[in-house]
Amino acid sequence: MTTPIVKPVRCAIYTRKSTEHGLELEFNSLDAQREACEAYVKSQAHEGWRALSARYEDAAYSAGTLDRPALQQLLKDIDARKVDVIVVYKIDRLTRSLADFAKLVEIFDAKSISFVAITQQFNTTTSMGRLTLNVLLSFAQFERELSSERVRDKVAASRRKGKWTGGSVPMGYDAKDKKLAVNEAEAKEVRCIFRRYLELGTVKLLQDDLRTEKIHSKERTNVNGLVSGGMPWTYGPLAHFLRNRIYIGEIGHKGDWFPAEHKPIVDRDVFNQVQQHLNSNRVERKFQRMESGALLAGRLFDDRGNRMSPSFSTKRGIRYFFYVSSALMRGHKDKAGSIGRVSAPELEATVIKAARAYVRRPEPEIAGRAFVQTHIARVMVSKGQVRIEFEPGVNGDKSEADEFSEASGEPVSNHVLLPWSPASTRPLIKIDERATSSGLKPSSVLVQAIARAHLWLQQLSNGTCATVEELAIKNNIHPKVARKAIRLAFLAPQITSMIISGEQPQSMTLAILQDASGLSWSEQQKSLNLA
Repeated sequence: MTTPIVKPVRCAIYTRKSTEHGLELEFNSLDAQREACEAYVKSQAHEGWRALSARYEDAAYSAGTLDRPALQQLLKDIDARKVDVIVVYKIDRLTRSLADFAKLVEIFDAKSISFVAITQQFNTTTSMGRLTLNVLLSFAQFERELSSERVRDKVAASRRKGKWTGGSVPMGYDAKDKKLAVNEAEAKEVRCIFRRYLELGTVKLLQDDLRTEKIHSKERTNVNGLVSGGMPWTYGPLAHFLRNRIYIGEIGHKGDWFPAEHKPIVDRDVFNQVQQHLNSNRVERKFQRMESGALLAGRLFDDRGNRMSPSFSTKRGIRYFFYVSSALMRGHKDKAGSIGRVSAPELEATVIKAARAYVRRPEPEIAGRAFVQTHIARVMVSKGQVRIEFEPGVNGDKSEADEFSEASGEPVSNHVLLPWSPASTRPLIKIDERATSSGLKPSSVLVQAIARAHLWLQQLSNGTCATVEELAIKNNIHPKVARKAIRLAFLAPQITSMIISGEQPQSMTLAILQDASGLSWSEQQKSLNLA
């Protein structure tokens, strides 16, 4: 009589531990879970069960989310059909969320994967097995939520008693024995920042002053050894810093502040003066925005939903107004729309003209900002067109608006689409590419780059652009790109003359030239093999 061939069943053992406690032991909870699961798999050897050598272990990961490295790798292997059965010690090792478990069961069913918890016997292929799982998971989720509530209540109670409960250590303090201790060296800088703000009067001037004095944010090192902070102050974090009541010996929780255990750094009278000044400046800035000539302020967006705010630059005594995407202002060029910066007068004239043509019998006495606030709800600018959305109840005159919506036909509903392209904001430098007296032809790419570098350096020197960041926004590029480009203004005169006359080596590219431009003149020539 022949023995029936048993089909091998590939078993993936998944283990998880919520905290780091005990992981340093030679035999920890993960090892215990795997040993028990391997013993169960061996007991099913007659069914062809074999434990896979791959270890799917998530150490110090919560079951409240599926975003765990080992679990994600297990799901990839399931998708690649490398697994037949998943074995865990208990169901809550896999997940404590009913919603996440429903997702996992759907994935398992699609790939015909069985699921076994060795201490809780059930079969996921039957309705009774699913009911058992749901009951177990309901209690697991309840336990997780109960633990979270206990932690939140403990934190709230500790904060009300003035205790520091962890988090990012503020500048001026160090964390010692779970308490905030004054760091005298940093505390001097904190007091200096508050004092200088009262002397200078604005956050912007304070920011520039701190850069000059090389007073940076607090440098922190996390448990993994990664260093953060220690950078020049930017406007937002600096304004938040000046409002932090930790420095007068208070601790906050959900908007409320309580007397704290740690010692104050800043005198309360000084802190109160700073708050009064910040509040008055905020009111003044808001009033200036309301009274400014930026007609579309608050209603203009790019085609990726970023608000476009009014700004200006000054050149040769002339002030130029424009709108710039908030993504660019935060340094996130990749998140900006197709149009990151646009001339304010040009766009405003186009929008107002089209809107007046669309609005049926607009009141003659309503003009400018009042007209925009009354009739226009939103303006979205993109490459090739402008979309004007009107307030509900505004009646459009299609015959009058046809002139401004030829690209998309008649206005649809309560909006108008305008064909539009902005004027170029980049300086145009014409290069004469005819052969020089030596018979050589200069490289337009290199000459253009050098000319642009000298132009940008001049704009920074004469105050047209106060910082490289402002220059980068004006030209729709990243500040790192602007800094690298400006290096070419510091090339040795001999090298610049050689490029203008076309006598540079053919192997000299823009990238090579930018790398060499940061060196001294003699080292530049050696680097370019010209010495």
